[in-house]
Amino acid sequence: MKITGYRCLRTFHDWGRPVGDANGYIDSGVTDVPLVILETDSGLEGIGMGSHHDLDRLFPALEGQDPRAVSSLYDRMLARVFKSGHGGATFGGVGTFDMALWDLKAKIAGEPLWRLLGASDRFVPGYASGLDIALDNQRLAKFYSEMADRGFTSGKLKGGRDAAHDIERLEIMADALRRNAAEPGLMLDANESWNLKQAVRYVSKVEEHVDLTWIEEPLRRWDAAGFARLSKSVRAAVATGENLTGLEQFRPLLDAGGVDVVQAGAVWGITHFLRVAVAAHSRDLPVSPVGLTANHSVAAAAAAVPNHMSAEVQDLGAPFGLTIDQEYSDGGIVLGDLPGAGISIDEVAISARQASASWLIAAGPHVRSDRTGLRLVTDPTWGI
Repeated sequence: MKITGYRCLRTFHDWGRPVGDANGYIDSGVTDVPLVILETDSGLEGIGMGSHHDLDRLFPALEGQDPRAVSSLYDRMLARVFKSGHGGATFGGVGTFDMALWDLKAKIAGEPLWRLLGASDRFVPGYASGLDIALDNQRLAKFYSEMADRGFTSGKLKGGRDAAHDIERLEIMADALRRNAAEPGLMLDANESWNLKQAVRYVSKVEEHVDLTWIEEPLRRWDAAGFARLSKSVRAAVATGENLTGLEQFRPLLDAGGVDVVQAGAVWGITHFLRVAVAAHSRDLPVSPVGLTANHSVAAAAAAVPNHMSAEVQDLGAPFGLTIDQEYSDGGIVLGDLPGAGISIDEVAISARQASASWLIAAGPHVRSDRTGLRLVTDPTWGI
């Protein structure tokens, strides 16, 4: 069997609510979902989701190759862009092709991906995450109540602008989740919005009222020394890594002792997640995948590694035109039995119904605010 080509589709995810973080939000709640379908000479196809960036530059590393050689093909893609580097958006293209390759490999084997990867249990523990900074308190309570209906015992709040405001909302989240756990796991995600001293002061103030499980992305993603100092200064675990594009970017954080919960951005693919998990496991650290695709392809990989802690579950629905062979119950993701990653695409429906959607807008959460980390006084309305 040989890889012969690929085609791209673009669908959307309707969250049914505004979604965002300290850097901004998408008021419409409709976001873009790029899809890649990898073709073979046998007619069997693999599906990946995440990014269309640099696919033309990467595909020569795959063309004519046996799709079952996933790990080798992953390294061939990295080598293909050696001179310009694989970091940043290019890594998204690598990850999307990688997802499609793993989907193909499992389909060829006639097994669900989680079983092919060596998992014995189809259940993946998760935590609720509403991307909820633009929700008022009433809608916040409603979201976490709905997630509690599915058995979730932990949740992650988007915050970092005003400590008193976040404390109030963490309590609202906790109240909703207490029906399943006397002491729910409470996480706070600041999305790189502080400098070190701001982070110490802010987290210390929150911890006077709330027992935080972890503080996520408090500092810039590369600040290994800062993360290490912060971890020593607060009770909460420090979680980071979702925006690191390549295993080599984790080395300074791990060597400095700057991360307590190692996160991997699910959009970067399955091979990346597996390698990050091994690196974390070698240091007795837990790993956690982050992002919407954590609920899909990468959840199968999470089921197969020994140090998986919890996967981010941001929504209970699927992107338009996609059917995902999985369920949400008992506080996690229950993976199905379909061969491959369990993703089916209705290409006709997607082509007939296009929606304008993007994270990359001026007020969106992927655009860093120009005064981030430089404010003397916090204000819960900045960036909105």
